[in-house]
Amino acid sequence: MEKVRAYIRTHDLLADGGEVVVALSGGADSVALLVMLRRMGYSCLAAHCNFHLRGDESDRDMRHAMQLCEHLGVPLTIRHFDVAARVEATGESVEMACRSLRYDWFRSLLADRPGARLAVAHHLNDNVETFFLNALRGSGVAGLKGMLPRNGDIIRPLLGVTRAEIEEYLRGENIEFVTDSTNSENTFRRNRLRNVILPALRQSFPGADERISDTMSHLRADYALLADYESLLRERYTDPSGAIDVASLAASHPHPAEALYRLLRDRAVTPGQIDTILSDPMAAGLNFDGYTLDRGMLRPLSEHGFEAMTVVPGLPPLTMVSLTPDEFRPHRCGDTIWLDAAVMSGDPHFELRPWRQGDRFKPFGMKGSKKLSDLFVSHRLDENAKRAVRVLTRNGEILWVIGLRASRLFAVTPSTTEIIQLTINL
Repeated sequence: MEKVRAYIRTHDLLADGGEVVVALSGGADSVALLVMLRRMGYSCLAAHCNFHLRGDESDRDMRHAMQLCEHLGVPLTIRHFDVAARVEATGESVEMACRSLRYDWFRSLLADRPGARLAVAHHLNDNVETFFLNALRGSGVAGLKGMLPRNGDIIRPLLGVTRAEIEEYLRGENIEFVTDSTNSENTFRRNRLRNVILPALRQSFPGADERISDTMSHLRADYALLADYESLLRERYTDPSGAIDVASLAASHPHPAEALYRLLRDRAVTPGQIDTILSDPMAAGLNFDGYTLDRGMLRPLSEHGFEAMTVVPGLPPLTMVSLTPDEFRPHRCGDTIWLDAAVMSGDPHFELRPWRQGDRFKPFGMKGSKKLSDLFVSHRLDENAKRAVRVLTRNGEILWVIGLRASRLFAVTPSTTEIIQLTINL
């Protein structure tokens, strides 16, 4: 426990006595996390998800979470999920649907507890597995750096300890935990890596996990520098529309191919295409995954003939209905959003436009901001689907990623007295 306490302090994960929502599955890792945080004096709320995917075993896990929290004197909240309905509605995989449901709920718990953080039980071995899985996908530094000790309000206090240390702690404290029977099924890539490949690696290279963890720490430092450098590149070589001045970049940057790759890293642009762009940046009419080369400028393409346009709520293509809170009946609908009527105050400027590289928004139910490119990954959008995404902005801030997610800006709250329902007709 002292090793975890030191890790929390080193990485400034929690203030003394701070409030924390603990994701509790009932397995060894999350049980140890809750027990340790409780004994360290943090104000804990345990949150357990029952996806009902493993029959009686799912209910067994829930009962164990209830018994543990009763023993520890920790409040517990439980949410039951209909994963099949989510998959049918969104087309996500079962794994992705569970992740989305879980974190959307966790975010709602945090939204009700200002200043609280969400603690998840990823440990050192999990991070090593992530390193290898990302390496086998051909990931760059962003993937090889592994999971962070803290990502916004999500913290991982166990990243500095191994699975063996966690189980040793629980045995020493005589604390029971449950085991997911699917963990032993090697049909999943991560399970094959965990159960077959990594044990062989550890046998040949003792201490491999710790050394790889050290490597990830170095890569995280490198990634932070790269992120700062990428911001400088965007300031120097891109304009507000997202167009890249490749002529200036090719003429002035000592490593233009690497620099252009950083600016296009969220796009499916190949090294060969980057070489083509830089070999003749003054060419015109060449298209590359959402961009067109136009005499020295690599400009974002307008998708399906759609240009950015000023819109007025209540006029095509944006119909508007005013509602009272009693009339408010939200439902899942990709072409409709509900906002506090304050969105109309101050003569705001609304714009409907294609999404742009580097766009960020403030998702409803979350703190902080999120890159649209990350949102697309979570929804598993292919390149054609991404090109068709449009956003509604108010005074330059994204209110709505149409069909995907609303911003928390001007969200309907219990204090809202008038509601605006906007429906897009495209």
